[in-house]
Amino acid sequence: MPDSHSDAMIQSLRAAARQARESAFCPYSDFAVGAAVMCADGEIHRGCNVENASYGLTMCAERCAIFSAVAAGRTEFAALALVTSAAEISRLCGACRQVIAQFSSPGAPITVISESISGEYVVETIEQLLPSAFTL
Repeated sequence: MPDSHSDAMIQSLRAAARQARESAFCPYSDFAVGAAVMCADGEIHRGCNVENASYGLTMCAERCAIFSAVAAGRTEFAALALVTSAAEISRLCGACRQVIAQFSSPGAPITVISESISGEYVVETIEQLLPSAFTL
């Protein structure tokens, strides 16, 4: 984890992700996920998973948070936290890893905090989670 990410910042981001999880729309899986992405200047954008009867149209919380930030004109991110309703820590899906990698920069990878419903969490970088991301 980069030195610039203080414990207070991590706790704040985890709290925002927990709050976002409360808005999850998951009538089919009952697997609520909340995410919060922190912009380089500390601004936080939240997202939650939104399921659809046509499963392929479901949106992950992580992408929802990032797309919300992008819609607000933000594209520089320091960290992302996600919280699931699972007892064990769940990691990001491949699509979310690739989207996060799109906004990460060499030498300053986005920090990813994954948390279970019990509060157990891990801190990793997107480079650890997706070491060979697709680039153009």
